[in-house]
Amino acid sequence: MTLLLLPPSETKRDGGASRGATATYRFPELADARARVREALAALLANSDDEAIARALKVGHRQAPIEMARNRALATAPVMPAIDRYTGVLYDALDAATLSMAARARAGRSVLMQSALFGPIGALDDIPAYRLSADSSLPGLRLKALWATPSTAALGRAGESLVDLRSASYSALGPLPTEDLGREAVSVAVVAQNDDGTVRALNHFNKRGKGLFVRDLLESGEVPASIDALCAHARELGWDLRRVSDTELQLVVPQL
Repeated sequence: MTLLLLPPSETKRDGGASRGATATYRFPELADARARVREALAALLANSDDEAIARALKVGHRQAPIEMARNRALATAPVMPAIDRYTGVLYDALDAATLSMAARARAGRSVLMQSALFGPIGALDDIPAYRLSADSSLPGLRLKALWATPSTAALGRAGESLVDLRSASYSALGPLPTEDLGREAVSVAVVAQNDDGTVRALNHFNKRGKGLFVRDLLESGEVPASIDALCAHARELGWDLRRVSDTELQLVVPQL
């Protein structure tokens, strides 16, 4: 099996179900790091004025009261699976609500999201609505410095090949392992191909292409265990997934 690493979304769906007695997330060894982030976020909310909080969280004045209320309610807020909580271009294209039951189960096994608040989590891990971005500023804590080493170690212990579909800022919170673990770890650049065969990077269509690609993979069966098998399977599904180097793939998408 291959693990697909996705970015989170800055926008979240409200609502959810009452949480159990204890929240559990993929990679329980990251519990201490998760606690440090929550403590730093609580300190920001307790000791700063609203304007400073909005700046730290990188939110506008209109959205700031909503996001601050979400963060203040983290301990008691309702929860839902991360794949349902996140919204935005990528997650709208993935459209988790309409996945088959089998595809959702495969997402639980094969899809990870890199959260600034929780670190790498599973697609079906229950999370509250929150606001914290990779570039947020917390008192006495640098998110990249906190997350990078333990997240990379956790990913290295996962025992699976890794395919990184995260944005650069979230990849920095958990860089792919570089040690020879007997498994591959590759990043994916999403591009469009010009008429002359050259490729160019995409923005909006980058996110949409990722969501549609992951959806097709999940609906088509178990995610292949090797990178070469994944590329071959993607081609069978009509996706142009190319190996560029030992550590990089290109996903060529139309401007959908």
